[in-house]
Amino acid sequence: MKYSFEDQDYNFEIAHNGNAPIYSLRVATLSSNFAFNFLDFVKMPVASTIGKHTHFTDSQEIYIIISGNGEMIVNEKNYIVKKGDVIVNPIGGTHQIKNMGSEEICFVVIETQVH
Repeated sequence: MKYSFEDQDYNFEIAHNGNAPIYSLRVATLSSNFAFNFLDFVKMPVASTIGKHTHFTDSQEIYIIISGNGEMIVNEKNYIVKKGDVIVNPIGGTHQIKNMGSEEICFVVIETQVH
């Protein structure tokens, strides 16, 4: 399957009690016959955040930064992230992301199932 950030009908919503709405779209799910729970496209405007939150112990998330830059906090450790970076939120991990740059940050989120 091929997916693209272009020409999509994104949802405009606040994610995990962030400070401002972001654009997100769930493009695939486990029910689509994939081995992951979901695949999301996210576009975060300048100065927006996805609030701090914790996942259950049955999944983990992988963030792949496509463009822009920001700050990702994973289990109280801060990382500056930019195009090409991959961040793994561990099983049961707590995380959030902030757009600290001067342009929109775009990334892919893949949630995997832990067996």
